[in-house]
Amino acid sequence: MITVAQALDHLFALADPVAVETVPLRAAGGRILAEPVTARRTQPPFAASSMDGYAIKGVEADLHAQFKVVGEAAAGHRWQGTLGAGQAVRIFTGAPVPEGADKIVIQEDVTRSGDLITITDDPGPKDNIRPAGVDFAEGMELEAPRRLSPGDVALLAAMNIAEVPVRRKPVVALISTGDELVVPGETPGPDQIIASNTFGLSAMLEQLGAVPRILPIARDTEASLRTVLGLTEGADLIVTIGGASVGDHDLVAGVAAGLGMEQAFYKVAMRPGKPLMAGRLNGVPMVGLPGNPVSAMVCGTVFLTPMLNAMLGLGQRTAPRVSLPLSAPLDANGPREHYMRAIVEAGNVRDAGLQDSSLLSVLARANALIVRPPNDPPRPVGAPVDTILLG
Repeated sequence: MITVAQALDHLFALADPVAVETVPLRAAGGRILAEPVTARRTQPPFAASSMDGYAIKGVEADLHAQFKVVGEAAAGHRWQGTLGAGQAVRIFTGAPVPEGADKIVIQEDVTRSGDLITITDDPGPKDNIRPAGVDFAEGMELEAPRRLSPGDVALLAAMNIAEVPVRRKPVVALISTGDELVVPGETPGPDQIIASNTFGLSAMLEQLGAVPRILPIARDTEASLRTVLGLTEGADLIVTIGGASVGDHDLVAGVAAGLGMEQAFYKVAMRPGKPLMAGRLNGVPMVGLPGNPVSAMVCGTVFLTPMLNAMLGLGQRTAPRVSLPLSAPLDANGPREHYMRAIVEAGNVRDAGLQDSSLLSVLARANALIVRPPNDPPRPVGAPVDTILLG
């Protein structure tokens, strides 16, 4: 068996970045920016009013001073002219500041009678003007790689970027294996269960920015498994669930080898998730996950998530960990690295209860994984533990 860190090194070596494509800005949210993007304009492109009020010369902004209103400026419509002494221009938020003006007196500090205004309240030192380029200047770069947030998309729009270079969404073929499985909505036989792993992993992969393809369940025959593996054409990653152990009905490793798989590793010193394998099948990365529901989902967090992020060009980074104090004690850990389903509350963490790898109800209420090193001693309340936050 190899360690989790060694398994991740092998998986990163398999995770070739996917190609770059260009998408419309409105489709860029949540995608991975593949290349730096340069602003095509300055924002704002002119000095603009930040308030509704009157544009005047700042040296004239005295209490009780009077001005003649000679024009109006609104957003998208500048006042054409140069402001003279004793003059004011009615101005609205976002409008270009008139030539000759360097202060906006807000409308609440002014009374108006016809074309005359009087400053009736102290206007204070603030000029209420946004200088040209105060947000960004033409040529500024938005750095890559990054997952584009709504704020990033808004920034790209202001930069006048209509099309965005992003990583193509990796296509992931998901294959559940086993005679005992039926898909949700079907009526299982007396000895069958519902295939849950595929759908949980599919949701996880979609959140990462991949395109999961759920293939038919492969039954416990070599012919069935070969047939379903033959449906993976066009996938960037093949993920099988179950059948990766060494039982008489665990056929994935043998069938994959017969189809030309170059195995990178098999078995990882962790719990849950020991029967894990990976390699390349006809040039395509392939990961064989354990069949126990919690094992598959934990391995999705620990292995598939970093692997997909690497394929999306985000670098070779393990699942981020934080150190949190325990709110309940933990017994000593065994010889394998343990990823315990856990609950974080009020800045503390505790285990979520029974840690059996078949208990999806425990996983569903967990919002974290406590990571226990091999042979970790008992931990008292308040002891810091490494924690991976979920969701």
